[in-house]
Amino acid sequence: MRYGTGGGENPRGGQGLIAQLRNPPGGRNARIMLLALGLDRTGSGLWASSSVLYFTFVTHLSARQIGLLLGVAGVAGIVGSPVAGRLADRFPVRSLLIGCHLLRLVTLGLLLVCNGFNALLPVVAVTYLGDRGAKTLEMLFATRAAGEQRAAYQALSRSATNAGCALGAGIAAIGLAVGTHGAYQALIVGDALSFAAAAALVWRTREPQDGSAEAARPGGVAAGSRPSARPANPWWDRGYLLFVLLDIAMCIDDSILNVGLPLWLVNRTSAPHALVPAFLVINTVLVVLLQLRVSARVEGPRPATWAVLAYGVLLFGCCLVMAAASRGGAWTATALMLAAALLVTLAELMRSVSSWELAVSLAPQEARASYLGVAGMSQSIQKSAGPPLLTGVVMAAGPAGWVVLGALVAGLSVVQRAACSRRLQVAAAGSR
Repeated sequence: MRYGTGGGENPRGGQGLIAQLRNPPGGRNARIMLLALGLDRTGSGLWASSSVLYFTFVTHLSARQIGLLLGVAGVAGIVGSPVAGRLADRFPVRSLLIGCHLLRLVTLGLLLVCNGFNALLPVVAVTYLGDRGAKTLEMLFATRAAGEQRAAYQALSRSATNAGCALGAGIAAIGLAVGTHGAYQALIVGDALSFAAAAALVWRTREPQDGSAEAARPGGVAAGSRPSARPANPWWDRGYLLFVLLDIAMCIDDSILNVGLPLWLVNRTSAPHALVPAFLVINTVLVVLLQLRVSARVEGPRPATWAVLAYGVLLFGCCLVMAAASRGGAWTATALMLAAALLVTLAELMRSVSSWELAVSLAPQEARASYLGVAGMSQSIQKSAGPPLLTGVVMAAGPAGWVVLGALVAGLSVVQRAACSRRLQVAAAGSR
């Protein structure tokens, strides 16, 4: 599929991954930031793989307490995105990002000395707030540093972060296999050290300047050329809030991959349980191999609107395949569940490009930081609401639940594309 506007494929799309990592869009700043991202996500892989077991076997929390702890932390993460965006309108992004890394360094250190639920709750909540704030600031930093080539940078960042998460999960597996109190604590220390290293790397960068000029490329729209009647405050901008609201549904692939696929396989199909790790392997490998090519073909706001439609179609296909997997034998269920993992990964590739590009392109340039902070809430909300939606509603309804979910997301993708296209047309008309 090619969604380009006739301006020619991004020349970087033909380069190898290593070559592009050495010379990414944004130059030295971007190169250092990609390394920082890889280290940060290595620590995140350590934490994601061991946190539940740490709370269970080291701090001795009950399953109910762990659920409440992570739920409150998820809400704090939702707040982190707009707060970071608002602060970035007033203070240097580089300094704020260093602050987020150091904040998480401190809170991870406090985890080692906090045992009770009441002590852990604020520490974990602040950790998640800093985590979401850092992700928003990384997005803003990249948008300013890479400028019009932000889609290519996004592809490289996705490759770096996936590789980091995979490395972190692999290291965590060793620690979990040891299973001692000291091994669990060593994983926490490793996560904290990744934040220290990321902060040191970000300190070596220079504050990026927002010099993007989207109107200069075919199919582009100058974000700053919006009609003056459109409010500069994202909370009063109904069109942008609609985009953020719909984008929550456009992020459901994350919960399907990490929660839906494993639980559906285990509880409702005859596929072997040993297949579950293959889902993440498929996802990681395909993202590393294909993200650059997808980004080269989906460059610019208008192609991104078509990628939204492709997301809806692919996710609908994934849901149909998962529904069918519950009715076959072991071999059929295995093939269908692997196909579902492939389809949800392809949907993720489309979403990662379209969500980033549209969040930036639909925001007025003079208030881009605060707008991106609000846009970052969509992923945070989905991470909090997605798992209970899948387990409590979709899976409870059986195969029909997956069909309805897929149809709903596909329908919302049509609405999302139409709404974004109208806003882009208004901005283009106002720039003439």
